[in-house]
Amino acid sequence: MSVSYRQPGVVLTDRHFTVPLDHDAPKGETIELYAREVVATDKANQDLPWLVYLQGGPGFGANRFVGKGAWLGRALKDYRVLLLDQRGTGHSTPANRQTLPLRGGPAEQADYLTHFRADSIVRDCEAIRRDVTGGAPWTVLGQSFGGFCTVNYLSTAPEGLTAAVITGGLPSLDAHADDVYRAAYPRIERKVAAHYARYPQDVERARRIADHLLTNEVVLPNGYRLTAEAFQSLGIVLGGSEGSHRLHYLLEDAFVRTPQGPALSDAFQEEVQGLLSYAAHPLYALVHEAIYGQDARPTAWSAERVRAEFPQFDAAKTLAGDGPLLFTGETIHPWMFDCDPALRPLRETAELLAARTDWTPLYDPARLAANEVPVAAAVYHDDMYVDTAHALATARTIRGLRTWVTDEFEHDGVRAGGPRVLDRLLALTRDEA
Repeated sequence: MSVSYRQPGVVLTDRHFTVPLDHDAPKGETIELYAREVVATDKANQDLPWLVYLQGGPGFGANRFVGKGAWLGRALKDYRVLLLDQRGTGHSTPANRQTLPLRGGPAEQADYLTHFRADSIVRDCEAIRRDVTGGAPWTVLGQSFGGFCTVNYLSTAPEGLTAAVITGGLPSLDAHADDVYRAAYPRIERKVAAHYARYPQDVERARRIADHLLTNEVVLPNGYRLTAEAFQSLGIVLGGSEGSHRLHYLLEDAFVRTPQGPALSDAFQEEVQGLLSYAAHPLYALVHEAIYGQDARPTAWSAERVRAEFPQFDAAKTLAGDGPLLFTGETIHPWMFDCDPALRPLRETAELLAARTDWTPLYDPARLAANEVPVAAAVYHDDMYVDTAHALATARTIRGLRTWVTDEFEHDGVRAGGPRVLDRLLALTRDEA
């Protein structure tokens, strides 16, 4: 049963759907999807076109807005908006250390998780679209991984779309995960260099913290084992508009004096565990590299293997000299499944996913070359999470796609830029800009 309620300026309705786990076996097992319908209060009784929002990730539920935050206010001028919790996330049927054992052992869990990539998410959208719009096509807004899903949508079910808007999420159509990370580590290094240029005092602070972690065992209050490598992974925040400032404030309060000598402060540990824990989004760690799997080649812990090609990221080697410690970014490593108590029970499942050799293609270059759906994409000039060269190569293969290449925003431009980013992209899809 749908339940409606109000927030400032909007009417919200909870929507629930049942879809097949495997859309190729429609009479088999089902899972539940949740989505939140949002409409402006003064348009609640109007017959409006629909926009479905696909969140970044993988593994994150849709934004929990209060009122008309970020891009939502602009969207509500023209649309009813459906904020979809993609399968396994948010209020949809969860997939985590508590629920996955219901599937059986690691092999059964890994098989189950093969159904949590972009292709299944798009087929979910098509299944629920009939209920939501009565069969009419809708507009899709894909942020980051949501953009990957949108390109799959254009490849497999463009008849379901009136327009597509992509923010920071144009994937390579054919790159293996190794190619993705070989392009990523130099980008990450540039972001770290920019951070230290802004906050040169953080060079010594980061080295001091890493040295402490190399010589002391630190377990955070939630049971997370904080190693030097785990500390380096805090660099993931540098891809956001406020990430550098957030990292700086974190580092400046790291140590406190105790009777036993300097120790990492409780406040530092509390914030770090919130940034590093995958308890709220374990799918991000489990299927992150699988989103790049498109053929018989296993992903095989690609980010970990490729990191070895960039020895400047080795904390011990860095601290043996006098150079700055490099943080890492959007990379998943096997040691995370040892450090994080939310991931530890899923280590064998993750290993099996990393070893799979039966991934199927996610994109159809021929169909994209014949595209007739109006598409616009924001490409951030030095996006830490999605390679700009890969994004622009893909943009050139999608017929009619219009790009807005900008260095005004980081990867979270659609949030940080408020209504401006969405307004510009919608204008591009309508040939108004």
